[in-house]
Amino acid sequence: MVVEKTAMAGTLESSDAQVTVSPADTLEVIIESSVINQYGRQIKATVEDVLDRLDIKQGLISIVDKGALDCTLKARVECAVFRSCDASLTDIPWGGAIR
Repeated sequence: MVVEKTAMAGTLESSDAQVTVSPADTLEVIIESSVINQYGRQIKATVEDVLDRLDIKQGLISIVDKGALDCTLKARVECAVFRSCDASLTDIPWGGAIR
């Protein structure tokens, strides 16, 4: 997949994350988190895993985390990427079929 435009998913509520995806020449992940000292490595690994499964090689991924669980982070990153690619409901591989 290719990041075509800026898109966002999530909120700044407690236990959530706001993910913004923008086009860029390289892949850069910026993480701001209230729990970065405790879970920063896990947050980064989760985000990178999703980006790898979606085959994202370029883009600026900005995450403002408010203590979201891994499943929430995965969902927010996927949603922002799908929105940036203008994926329709029929194009989205629901149910974990993303490779």
